[in-house]
Amino acid sequence: MSFLKRLFGGGEAQGEVANPAVAPVAASAEHKGFTIEARPYKDGGQYQLAGLVWKEVDGVRKEHRFIRADRFSGAEEAATIALMKGRQMIDERGERLFD
Repeated sequence: MSFLKRLFGGGEAQGEVANPAVAPVAASAEHKGFTIEARPYKDGGQYQLAGLVWKEVDGVRKEHRFIRADRFSGAEEAATIALMKGRQMIDERGERLFD
């Protein structure tokens, strides 16, 4: 796909999102009081691993968005791995994830 085509919004199939900020939730899971949302997005014919970890703390929703270099041929596989990465981040950092 050419640079100009991507710059002006051409080339993406109907319903595919190439922007991680607006990617829909493909799968979600609860882990240790946190919610993990897998939000892979289509980029260059593959799905980029991305997601969101959030938790409500003292009535305020705290969020941590993540994007990894991993790419997959299918959205389902990317979503599964995004949930795994979210769990790993929670296990390693816990509440510090929001610092």
